[in-house]
Amino acid sequence: MPTRNNLYIFILALGVFGILTTEMGVVGILPLIADYYQISVAKASLLVSLFALTVAISGPIMPLLFSGINRKKVMILVLSLFLLGNIVSIFASNFTVLLLARVIPAFFHPVYCSLALTAAASSVRKEDAPKAVSKVMMGVNAGMILGVPITNFIANGTSLEMAMLFFAILNALALLATLLFVPSLPVKEGLSYGTQLNVLKKPIVWTAIATVIFISSATSGVNSFIAEYLESVTNISGTFLSIMLFIFGLASLLGNIIGGNLLSKNPIKTTTLFPFVLGIVFLLSFVTGKTPSTMIITIFLWGVLFSVGSMINQYSMTLTAPEAPDFANGLFLSGGNLGITIGTGIGGLFISGLGAQYIVIGGILFLILSLGSILLTNYMIRPGKQLTGIN
Repeated sequence: MPTRNNLYIFILALGVFGILTTEMGVVGILPLIADYYQISVAKASLLVSLFALTVAISGPIMPLLFSGINRKKVMILVLSLFLLGNIVSIFASNFTVLLLARVIPAFFHPVYCSLALTAAASSVRKEDAPKAVSKVMMGVNAGMILGVPITNFIANGTSLEMAMLFFAILNALALLATLLFVPSLPVKEGLSYGTQLNVLKKPIVWTAIATVIFISSATSGVNSFIAEYLESVTNISGTFLSIMLFIFGLASLLGNIIGGNLLSKNPIKTTTLFPFVLGIVFLLSFVTGKTPSTMIITIFLWGVLFSVGSMINQYSMTLTAPEAPDFANGLFLSGGNLGITIGTGIGGLFISGLGAQYIVIGGILFLILSLGSILLTNYMIRPGKQLTGIN
């Protein structure tokens, strides 16, 4: 049984890795996509922002609609749609076709991710659930973090089509493994729609949603254009660019550890100080941005703080709605992807109007807004409580 559960959880992790890599991998190749289709980088960023907007819209809705269907059937459906979208992307003759091939599967993104977290927890004993969920989260983080440099490396070493093929292979492997090794998973009795929706009556849930949106906007408004920033401001490309993106990815993995330790020791202090620290690092880019050797330090710090910000978002959202964890996961995905949409949109405007060096200004503006929502959340917390919002 332990071996079977480990295989099942690995397949779930592989599935979310493939889906998240499909979503975020294009961040590292936006300049290549812009050149290939003869469009601006700002327009190419629609591949990120519209995908994220779609997830933001479907995040609270789709997991609820599919909650009563056999989980294996849902997994097969979602992975099949992503695989089909990846195949179409390989042969897309124009940018509109490429955009549609990404947006349509994106509606089902939160279905699989929410399902994976819930299914992993229910596959083991209650006391082992956090460990099972953490393994699936590794797939999520790896897709968001490592998918970018891997995709950039493949595209620069071969072609844009091969990078799209990489997405297809990941989703095909997860689909095949699901078909062969995952048993039928009928859904047992769960929470009613009304019970889950009731968490929206809590004001503190809305301040947490605002924090997720603002922090995600701040980080994605900068991180979505890392490749463009390094090429146009730092004047690096090719293999060195891939190395810099890998540094960002490795730093982000370290950020998971740092963020977890900080949040476990003092969550309120960590969340309150985060906007100040990331704001200082954003400003640091004006000093280091044009010099490759010093920009390595800034990229490393961006990576660490990217993961810390993601962990703050997840921590805040899930703990403000502990009575409905599945719905909270949907809200987290929705708010985070809405933030990606807004952040990449504003970042694109700064690139078009002022140049890539000034994308951090948009990030700083969103950090100021996030500080407001964080302070409001702290004010609403009763003495002795930590981001639970429980009365």
